[in-house]
Amino acid sequence: MLLAILACIAGLIALVWSADRFVGGASGLALRLGMTPMTVGLTLVALGTSAPEILVSTAAALTGSSDLAIGNALGSNIANIGMVLGITLLVSPILLHRDTLRQDMPACLLVALLAGALMYDGQLSRLDGVILIGALLALIALMWQFRRGQVGDEGEIPEHGSTTGADLWLFISGLLVLLISARILVWGAVELARTLGVSETVIGLTLVAVGTSLPELAASVAAALRKHADLAIGNVVGSNIMNLVTVLPVPALVAPGLIEPSLVHRDYPAMLGITVLLMLAMLLARRRTMGRVTGGVLLAAYGAYLGLLVMQS
Repeated sequence: MLLAILACIAGLIALVWSADRFVGGASGLALRLGMTPMTVGLTLVALGTSAPEILVSTAAALTGSSDLAIGNALGSNIANIGMVLGITLLVSPILLHRDTLRQDMPACLLVALLAGALMYDGQLSRLDGVILIGALLALIALMWQFRRGQVGDEGEIPEHGSTTGADLWLFISGLLVLLISARILVWGAVELARTLGVSETVIGLTLVAVGTSLPELAASVAAALRKHADLAIGNVVGSNIMNLVTVLPVPALVAPGLIEPSLVHRDYPAMLGITVLLMLAMLLARRRTMGRVTGGVLLAAYGAYLGLLVMQS
């Protein structure tokens, strides 16, 4: 059991560290090859924020732990809103951007509804995976169209190396450590679940989901402390969209089959519910500002969900 715990801790630390290197290196190489910052932000950086979830889900699916992979995707979305955004709002209020209300949040809700429709029959097929990938491509096209005429709204590009060689080293080393750390984390999580008699689904929804949400938490809190809390909401909403259209297709394409019933009847409704709660909070926000009260409500909702998991496990 001690070895499994150490594997989980080491895997999580290496995952967060390597994801930052991978995104920075990939972004640097793309910029040097002539891609615009906007294109990098809409593709590599957006996908990079979900890199931990994607790699963990791939490793889990390849080892026959598809429920852990699906639980990771749903659990990460719940943690992003309840834990990450809740804590960020306690640190600093957030002034909502018009595009977040009109484009990003509706897109997040629509993707969540699409995922629910595909999971409703209790299984994920390869066709479901293809549909989700199609949704990803459609979203990228729409994001490009919406932001094509906007100047100076390209998002933050991660820091990268000072030379092409440095960027290439960041990219390769980051990718290799991502692959290895994801495999270590999945092994530790599965072994821990077996030792404690807890299902892999619950481990995926809690330990793995929170772990893979650490990059979002670190980035959001850092943005809030720097008086850029508005970046946090875009980070969370964008990450949640990407989790569903890039992470969820992995088990569908790699290991299609039946889904643990609790994921459909308990965890998906929890994810949809907290997403709707966030949208309502945005619509009811005075002067388009969400504050500590909203943060407390989101954290309480996340705590209630964790309590439900403990009771049922």
